[in-house]
Amino acid sequence: MQPKPLICFPLATSRVHEACGANAFKFAAISGAQNHTRVLWVRQAWQSDILHPIGLLPYYDPSKTLLAQVKNQVEGLTVMEEALRDGSVSLVIIELDQPINLTVGRRLQLAAKTGKTTGLCIIPEGMGSNAAETRWQCDPMFDPERADSTLMCWRLIKNKSGTLCDWYVRWDATKSNPADRIVVVSPPGE
Repeated sequence: MQPKPLICFPLATSRVHEACGANAFKFAAISGAQNHTRVLWVRQAWQSDILHPIGLLPYYDPSKTLLAQVKNQVEGLTVMEEALRDGSVSLVIIELDQPINLTVGRRLQLAAKTGKTTGLCIIPEGMGSNAAETRWQCDPMFDPERADSTLMCWRLIKNKSGTLCDWYVRWDATKSNPADRIVVVSPPGE
């Protein structure tokens, strides 16, 4: 069976998207690798875990990432909105722990459109904004035939522009072009 082509990725510019699931951070790192020259990653300072630059190294040069630690989610959303509107970074990623309302979601979409910038919200499962352009459920998979731990299942669970679908993808860091590093494969066992 031939795998379906990956639609809606790389993420549409001038829009804000969402990712959830166990591999949401990996999805964000891969999004950062897709021709984004500068990335702003916004997270709340109270979080005990940290974003380590070495963890981004398999995907893109971590020196392209500016990490903003904010007091709370409200401050983080303000930073994201201003960065999206400014357009000096090509991707703004924020880690959210509470739902955002439609008004806040629309403000982010308008800011992304103004700055011609892409936004990505990492959200807990079951949470999300109606204003999001796409929402991706990103989970790790295991391929018993290949003993492969790089296999992921990306489910497009919300798409304002059309079809919902699932893809099984692998990250291939050996390819020189970041756009070619995502390999769509058949589901395990097929």
